[in-house]
Amino acid sequence: MANEALKAEALELFNAKSYEKALELYHYLAGQGDLASLATVGYFYHNGLGVAQDYIKAIEYYQKASNAGEHSSSYNLGLLYFRGLGVEKDSQKAHEYYLKAAVKGMPQAQFDVALMFENGEGCRQNYSEAAFWYEEAAKRGNAEAFNNLGALFKEGRGVEQDDKKAYILFKQAAMKNSPQGQFNLGAMYDQGLGCEANQEKAIEWCRKASFQGHQKAKDIMSRMQQNGQIVF
Repeated sequence: MANEALKAEALELFNAKSYEKALELYHYLAGQGDLASLATVGYFYHNGLGVAQDYIKAIEYYQKASNAGEHSSSYNLGLLYFRGLGVEKDSQKAHEYYLKAAVKGMPQAQFDVALMFENGEGCRQNYSEAAFWYEEAAKRGNAEAFNNLGALFKEGRGVEQDDKKAYILFKQAAMKNSPQGQFNLGAMYDQGLGCEANQEKAIEWCRKASFQGHQKAKDIMSRMQQNGQIVF
């Protein structure tokens, strides 16, 4: 119970950006065997919070926590290997650590491992595995996972081609504010794929993607404006 109070105090200090004091408490809690605190100490070194940034030390703490089954540290190890920070860049190891976190139910890890399966990065390219992990991440609300899974259904990669499913998935992504999802949904309305063609809705979703900085959407809206087809 005392440890729970200390964890609450450490979190308060963290939120107040009193990183040095928070780190002291997390160090103590990590020494008491608290895995989340062990991972958090790694995170402080990883990001240089209240201490000089030190990827080597971050890896040391993450590794201990990951070996004990703490999933966020597995994901962060994957990130460091993927970017070559504190270690030599190693996509295969990044994939292994992402997968370890993905199996534990971490949505961002599930998305990243799916992306690696889709691109064959750090692993053998496998579209059906990509679809599986995108679906797992989407179930947990990851907007880009809805979009990428939609793209697999649209193209029939790793899944049976299905425009209706692609449309539903793009719509989910678009509603969750994914610019790519909004653009793809607009394209489905434009072409009448998986839905009835609707130029107004196509323009509406393309405009939303454009406002979020989606380059292709911006180019289309700009071209339509120049041609006098729409008025912003």
